[in-house]
Amino acid sequence: MENKTTPNFKHKAVMLDEVLSVVDRIPAGVFIDATVGGASHSEEILARRLDLEIVAIDRDHLALEAARCRLEKFSERVKFFHDSFSSLEKVLNEENISSISGFLFDLGVSSPQLDNAERGFSYRYEGPIDMRMDIRQKKTASYLLNNLEQSELQRIIEKNSDERFAGRIAASIVKNRPVENTLEFAELIKKAIPAAARRRGGHPAKRTFQAIRMEVNQEMEELISGLSASIERLKSKGCGIVISYHSGEDRKVKELFKQAVTGGCTCPRKLPCVCGAVRKGVLPHSGKTPSNDEIQKNRRAKSARMRVLEGL
Repeated sequence: MENKTTPNFKHKAVMLDEVLSVVDRIPAGVFIDATVGGASHSEEILARRLDLEIVAIDRDHLALEAARCRLEKFSERVKFFHDSFSSLEKVLNEENISSISGFLFDLGVSSPQLDNAERGFSYRYEGPIDMRMDIRQKKTASYLLNNLEQSELQRIIEKNSDERFAGRIAASIVKNRPVENTLEFAELIKKAIPAAARRRGGHPAKRTFQAIRMEVNQEMEELISGLSASIERLKSKGCGIVISYHSGEDRKVKELFKQAVTGGCTCPRKLPCVCGAVRKGVLPHSGKTPSNDEIQKNRRAKSARMRVLEGL
């Protein structure tokens, strides 16, 4: 069923076939869609797995309402929560869910969010410098740009994007305060980066916009909290799936999955474990990327990488 909400949040599922191939082999039970968005993944999962129930979570109220509409025909098997990753443990406790059959974290920002100028996520459209996933939150990107010390801005940009020219960009932000809209912000980033570097690697503002967005929404901290809670409850033969879109996220996912596989074991390799480590999973592969065909149809899928953890 569609109503006026649904068309405003149409989001094409990334690596859908790869996700479904994993979900096909998990046991019956509860599946967490921690970034339900427009429900493109969840709709297909519910249609083919009648023995799964979904806990659908999103920080974006518009995304959540679109998901409610799209999944209305499956309403008896879905529960919706307007929450962040860090609320996952609380949600599971309140719902008395002690184990899960699987989970999906499709990270980053969605096409409907990027394409809505008023949300302030994009360097291509003029709008307020907002970047909040959850509009109930008070702190915006504009507040950070116009109030933080130059050294703190530089640290944030370096940490969240590996931007080589973070120092120059931070200095330009402070010099040009107040920074009032997204296009003005994008232009001052462009001017801060040497001309030769601007000609490589896509739009020069991409990394800095990503870094500020991640800070506004505390994305890395949220990911660690939510993913850790999900891994902890993953049942035997259940599978956890994470799709990330930049190297910083992927490194953290890889680290958390490795921790689950080793249990934090500190014993020498090739010797029996005597440190008491509790292993929670195995890695069926080292990470997958979208097919060339999918990338041709959806350019925003190009940077995606999917990692899977299978519960022991």
